[in-house]
Amino acid sequence: MEEHGLRRKLAATIVALLAFLVFMTIGVLAVFTDQATVTANAFTTGTIDIGVNPTSALVSFTGMMPGDSVTDDLVVTNQPGSGALRYAISSTATDPDSKALKDQLALVIKTIDATAPATPCDDFDGTQLYSGDLDSPTGKLVGDSSQGSQAGDRSLGTGASETLCFRVSLPLSTGDAFQNASTTATFTFDAEQTANNP
Repeated sequence: MEEHGLRRKLAATIVALLAFLVFMTIGVLAVFTDQATVTANAFTTGTIDIGVNPTSALVSFTGMMPGDSVTDDLVVTNQPGSGALRYAISSTATDPDSKALKDQLALVIKTIDATAPATPCDDFDGTQLYSGDLDSPTGKLVGDSSQGSQAGDRSLGTGASETLCFRVSLPLSTGDAFQNASTTATFTFDAEQTANNP
């Protein structure tokens, strides 16, 4: 008899729980709801775009004699890029005849003339950025192309430009071993973003 009563109580409890769950489900489904959306979350990336002018034969001289030099200006631009940049300059030079003219020629790089910038490099009295071999022992001329800020790196804001003066000289002390020698140099301008890149 007791067992039968216990079963009845258990059955009644289960029925009560099921009824409660049905009631709760109906109660939950009967609430008012609404939803809002935020659309058009669009993203685009910026660009780093360094330019140089001229792009070829910046400083060239045929038939150089000891004591000769050639000077010319080059404009570095940060356009049409959309972000500020920093840049470094490196150089490679050939040695086709094994006479090492590339190591005999002296290269000096300066900023635009301080006294008469209307004629960019005539006075060649801007701030000196580099002085040494045409391609330097490490190839690095101005700054360093390694990521991040390095000593000597040049900075340009968006849409900005600057003029640099290049002078290549054959020293007066150059000996007969360099007669009929030749070399060709390539200057490389490596740029990177400055934003979030200390």
